[in-house]
Amino acid sequence: MTSLLRRSALGLLGSAATGLAYASLVERQAYVVRRVSVPVLPPGTRPLRILHLTDLHLVPRQRRKIDWVRGLATLEPDFVVDTGDNLADLRAVPSAVEALAPLMELPGAFVLGSNDYFGPTAKNPLRYFDLSHRKAPETRARGLPTDDLVRSFTSAGWLDLDNARTTTTVAGVRLELVGVNDPHIQLDDYPSVSGPADGQVALTLGVVHAPYQRVLDPMVRDGAGLVLAGHTHGGQLCLPFAGALVTNCDLPLGRAKGVSRWWPGAGSAASPHSPDDAAWLHVSAGLGTSPYAPARFACRPEATLLTLTSRSA
Repeated sequence: MTSLLRRSALGLLGSAATGLAYASLVERQAYVVRRVSVPVLPPGTRPLRILHLTDLHLVPRQRRKIDWVRGLATLEPDFVVDTGDNLADLRAVPSAVEALAPLMELPGAFVLGSNDYFGPTAKNPLRYFDLSHRKAPETRARGLPTDDLVRSFTSAGWLDLDNARTTTTVAGVRLELVGVNDPHIQLDDYPSVSGPADGQVALTLGVVHAPYQRVLDPMVRDGAGLVLAGHTHGGQLCLPFAGALVTNCDLPLGRAKGVSRWWPGAGSAASPHSPDDAAWLHVSAGLGTSPYAPARFACRPEATLLTLTSRSA
């Protein structure tokens, strides 16, 4: 019996080691483009293609990721939205600019995430399963060259939506854009940009890094028809067929990645049914990981090409 137990234990350890090797060496670099259609435009409006990028968590040595992101320009989107956490190293701004340079030649907009302000630190991964992960970064977290990153984006013409609201025309379609700075570190100030959606535009598009309900609810209540977010990494280490175990915010697990409907109170068990006028929410699993947790399992790194179509379509 002792021998059988020993063989079973060794088998489990071997399986775990194989899974960890796959997650850290293979899947975290198995980049994929997701393609989804979202019917949010008025009848008769031409389709728009939006490339949603998030959570690159770049360090300069990640040549494969840099080259893959550069290649996304061949998708020829009409608009690019970057929802933050581009950096994971003090020296990463030039790498981020190199990766995004072909896309920065296109119209775009961005918000920042906590890892555009603070470098990652080693921490106990079990923290992600309690409320401590929602706290602001520890004082020992390294400040990153945020201003350099923002300057690179805005000088290319990308719109800074950190606690900002503006309108723009994309491929002949008028859009209203409203965004907030990162709620994960309490930099969001939605009240400063709140207000009814502009009835003269085709769509009010909400943009946020971390999809906390305190932002999603009022944003959708004001009339945003589509909200784009990142931050969750899709759960990063998921169970096959079951999905995410954690979202790193107060978003329900079933919405950790992909497209779903959202309405004020959608995160409450008391509001389980989607109304007909519910907004659309897209949460991207993103492209990177912290350097201190370089693994993904059952959750490939991704960018998403969203085709916005007419509601009548």
